This record gives sequence, structure tokens and C-alpha cells, in this order.
Amino acid sequence: MGLALEQAHLAEQQGEVPVGAVIVKDRQCIGRAYNQCITNNDPSAHAEIQAVREACQSIGNYRLIDATLYVTLEPCCMCAGCLVHARIKRVVYATPDPKAGAAGSVFNLVNGYPLNHKIATTTGILQKSCSELLKNFFKARRM
Repeated sequence: MGLALEQAHLAEQQGEVPVGAVIVKDRQCIGRAYNQCITNNDPSAHAEIQAVREACQSIGNYRLIDATLYVTLEPCCMCAGCLVHARIKRVVYATPDPKAGAAGSVFNLVNGYPLNHKIATTTGILQKSCSELLKNFFKARRM
């Protein structure tokens, strides 16, 4: 999760919502990214999507079987759907998203019927640091 938090700080430096993601398979980092929606003028350029793209290129497969995603904020519906299609084994997220979370907070796409793949989830790792980063980012934007 520390590497994902580093990615979130890179997003913040670029003026992006500070969310970072890292994908690990066989104890190797195969993908890492941060939000790039504003930079790329692309609403799908969330950290999770960007990390999945890099990881798939890294291993030469669109399936990320036995891989774990570490992300600083609970995935949204778009990202959760992508993770299901990629067959990610596990998602570890730092802080829940009570407005748009799709790994149990608002929706539960990662474990819900009728989807054909279920993803194990863990939450709360470095939650305070990741939550404070997001809160401070949005607080500064409102000033």
C-alpha cells in the first residue's frame, strides 16, 4: 500500500485527485499508476484502470489471475467492473468511498451476483494517511 500511496502523491502533484494503485503478482509489481483523468482528458483514466492496463501489458495477458490490486481509495463501479473482467484475485483498498464505492460501501460489484468472478477484499491498510490526503486535497480545492 505504501507504493500506492506514493502514486497518489504523484497524482496530487499533477493536480489530479490523489488516488494511486499498484498491482502485484508473484511478489512482483507488474503495474502502477495514479489518476490521470484531467491530464489525459479521459474520464476512464482512474488509477485502477491505468494500473490494469500496465499490468496486462507487462505480463502479456488481459487476465490478471492471482494478482492483487492495492489502491488508496475503494474502486468505483467502472473500476470494479474492469477488475472483475481482468480476474483480479484480491483488492486491498485503504479507505472506503461512501459516495461511489463499488467494493461494499455503496455497491458490491466485486462480490455480487450475477457476475461470474468474485474478488476477495481487504480494507483499512494505511487508511488514515490515504483518507487525510484526499480530504486535504478537496479542502484546498474549495478554498
